[in-house]
Amino acid sequence: MSDNHGNTPAAWTAVVVGLLGFVVGAIGLMLDPINYTIFWVGVAITLASGVLFVIMAKMGLHGSSH
Repeated sequence: MSDNHGNTPAAWTAVVVGLLGFVVGAIGLMLDPINYTIFWVGVAITLASGVLFVIMAKMGLHGSSH
């Protein structure tokens, strides 16, 4: 396992964006009545965090791979 496991800009950015997506989705579910549009926006943000991670990793922001 690498010395920078999880401590890279790509990993932190993906986690923060993913957390934002979960918060947005949760807000959509807590509204009365439930707002599915906001919920699905949160799902899209969460999925985008994975894409963002892959892009940042290919840009070299995820450290060296062994």
